[in-house]
Amino acid sequence: MISVVITLYNKEKHIRNTLKGVLGQSFQDFEIVVVDDGSTDNSVSEVQRFKDPRIRIISQTNAGVSAARNRGILESKGEFIALLDGDDEWKPDYLATQYALAEKYPECDVFATDYEFRSNDGKISPTIIKRLHFDSEDGVLTNYFEIASHSHPPLWTSAIMVSKNALELIGGFPYGIKSGEDLLTWARLACRHKIAYSRKPMAVFNIEGYDLKEKPKRYPAFEDKVGYELKRLRENHNQPFLRFYISHWHKMRSSVYMRLGIRKHSIKEAIKGLKYNPMNYKLYAYILLNLLPKKLQPF
Repeated sequence: MISVVITLYNKEKHIRNTLKGVLGQSFQDFEIVVVDDGSTDNSVSEVQRFKDPRIRIISQTNAGVSAARNRGILESKGEFIALLDGDDEWKPDYLATQYALAEKYPECDVFATDYEFRSNDGKISPTIIKRLHFDSEDGVLTNYFEIASHSHPPLWTSAIMVSKNALELIGGFPYGIKSGEDLLTWARLACRHKIAYSRKPMAVFNIEGYDLKEKPKRYPAFEDKVGYELKRLRENHNQPFLRFYISHWHKMRSSVYMRLGIRKHSIKEAIKGLKYNPMNYKLYAYILLNLLPKKLQPF
């Protein structure tokens, strides 16, 4: 059985479609654990409209997405955990595809599919995934950090299934991190476990609030716990491309600071990124953009 763990916080406009997508799967051997993280809207009422006995609702006071996911993992009964955010959707054969990966690649503990982006106006766009080392429809990611440094994230929360044992071995999702907790979790898994991947886009990421043309809604954490933990991983694991991924992480932080107009921090993050990959040319561009007069800046 697969345990579908859905984290829910104020998603009353989306959770109905999310659940309909799960219940309409061609693979039906699953349970659904919905963890309501202290919603203040009608999210829970929307879930309660579904009478399927496989759905369980667990409510807790607001403690953040990592705590909600960890609670769902703890309460789950399946061998595999399929994570899903309360505003994303699966295509009908998503779970069947993940189960097929688990059957085909028993040496793996992490299973992922490609996914698509849906913008606010309903436009669908594909991911850009580069440097896969196999040409077939699916295979094992032997170079996760290389791919992740040059692509959209190959692992994404609503398009990943992980053995419960593997999640428990890394301690679940990290507490005290509001942004990047998922990327750190995938990095920890990639250092310890093999990853099976399907090129088929089987999930839909609703990117409301993630448009790069918009001003970011959240500031990067002042204390960069994700960066610190990534550097610890590099010290303890022989992952040749992890330094490129650390550079990529600082590039993301530099980009957010730049779009927020916080030039000093943007330049600092770019310099940190160049320390780990001097060939990360976008970081030089970020530094130059930050040095332009404000009226000439594109943001």
